[in-house]
Amino acid sequence: MPVIETPCLKICVLEPGSRLCRGCGRTIDEIAGWGTMSGSERHRIMALLPDRIAAMGTAPGSPVPRPDGTAPRD
Repeated sequence: MPVIETPCLKICVLEPGSRLCRGCGRTIDEIAGWGTMSGSERHRIMALLPDRIAAMGTAPGSPVPRPDGTAPRD
């Protein structure tokens, strides 16, 4: 089985305002359909992700605050 390229960082938390994943910048629909998309469609979406993540004001893979606002510990 071929490996599918993915931007997933295994930090699956949707930002409330944008509804984008804080880890990778994809929408829930993009995440759900990722395995059935063509390679060109995945690459098109991946090209959008840096701007989406920048607009959220987070770095890819940055720690997600706990609901009480405190930072997680390693």
